[in-house]
Amino acid sequence: MRGETAVVLGGSVAGLCAAGVLAKHFDRVVVLERDRLPPDAEHRRGVPQSKHPHFLLNSGRRAIGEIFPGFEEALIAAGGMRLMPSMDAAYCENDGWAPRKSGSMTMVYSSRVLIERVLRDKVRESPAIEIREGATVTGLRTSGGGTPRGRVEGVEFGTDDGGAEALAADLVVDALGRGSSVADWLTAAGWPAPPERTLDAKVTYTSRWYDLPPADRRPSTWWWKHLVITPTQDTGTHPDEHEFLSNFFPIEGDRAIVCMGSWGLPMPRKADAFEAAVDRVRATAFGAAARACTPISEVHLTRSTGNRWRRFDLLDAPPAGLVGIGDSICAFNPFYAQGMSSAARSALILGELLRGRGALDAAFTREFLARQKKSLDVPWMLAMARDQAYDFATGSEVAPRWRRRLAARLSWPVFNAINAASREDAYVEQTFAKVFNLDRSLREMAADPRFWFGIARYKVRQRLGRTVVPGGFDERKDPPGTDYTGYTRAARRPSADADTVGA
Repeated sequence: MRGETAVVLGGSVAGLCAAGVLAKHFDRVVVLERDRLPPDAEHRRGVPQSKHPHFLLNSGRRAIGEIFPGFEEALIAAGGMRLMPSMDAAYCENDGWAPRKSGSMTMVYSSRVLIERVLRDKVRESPAIEIREGATVTGLRTSGGGTPRGRVEGVEFGTDDGGAEALAADLVVDALGRGSSVADWLTAAGWPAPPERTLDAKVTYTSRWYDLPPADRRPSTWWWKHLVITPTQDTGTHPDEHEFLSNFFPIEGDRAIVCMGSWGLPMPRKADAFEAAVDRVRATAFGAAARACTPISEVHLTRSTGNRWRRFDLLDAPPAGLVGIGDSICAFNPFYAQGMSSAARSALILGELLRGRGALDAAFTREFLARQKKSLDVPWMLAMARDQAYDFATGSEVAPRWRRRLAARLSWPVFNAINAASREDAYVEQTFAKVFNLDRSLREMAADPRFWFGIARYKVRQRLGRTVVPGGFDERKDPPGTDYTGYTRAARRPSADADTVGA
């Protein structure tokens, strides 16, 4: 279809992806953004989460690449790094450091602010897109609120010089994020409030930015670019920091973001407390790495991490002329790195429908919501699988006590078993990589007999001492750098050497 005007509320990742799709179907696309956008990769008030690590999953990379051809190449040219996590990251699991081995998954590492800057550059290449900065959306213009013919016809916004304006639109895209007021404005106009699914597992995370030491001064043991320390499963007495999920996350400009997060525990927010906590993380290499670097920021803490899904798809008569993308419709616990990718996937769905339909009517809205719901089911199920394990979690999706106990007991052990089996079974590794990257659902994986056969076979071999790739290297030592790709039993060293292999 071809329309006259589309308006996007918000100029972050979700809004920019939506604008890129809409530019192919509308004569004019206006992005209303409250902030004044920086010319380079810099933080801004409207994206406080930009101070923390952001993963762009493979499905998100592909989606953004479809919307903006050349995006990944531009991100790498600007300083992003295409890495293979199984080779370039050191993972400390429950029983110690995992072995290094090539895998099927690659990722592009960069800061959130660089991703947004590259996206803005791509958006500005389109003559159809106009970004209005300093524009605060204050309301919607609607007709027939709550009736089968009800629709959104435009938006009202204030300018940072104190002015007030209105803009008519054939389609409005809500990309205002977690704090979007669109649902409230619709309720005031006559639509019922959409049902919400919520689950808050009380996740808090804290980050600080660092300059890496010059390349010629880095320790010889730094073969890795990324460090990940998973929470301990030890039920005995231990420091709180052993419960943290910790990342030493590489970004452009020879910098790293040191981030620690937890479910339900207090997190440090001052520099001295942060540095002390880094040293108490259970893998000693984590604190040593931070101490070798130079801090270049304050400590940034975030508590706004609950899962929330506004179910407009359940309304009998959702408003025509409006769609939501990104956190405004479905916000996830950021631990699982699903937000940007889910938003880009929703933008692609919008583009597919615009290509195939001739009218922005109620049927268009219902079909978009149905397809989007199917797409969001994939990351939502992943988020629930872990966050439902906590007794202190709150919200509509709190699981029964028996299920919470089962999830708490099994989630990390199952994750560890999958990782271990992945080292020796390509099918298990590739299947889990697809689930992690939202290319396959958790339900499909759970119903895959070949996947579970691979894990069971590995566990039997492990019990019989017949596994091939060693693991569980001492977390009190540096992660071993030996590449175990193609490793065979014939080449296996005695287990007594395991802690020193590749050190």
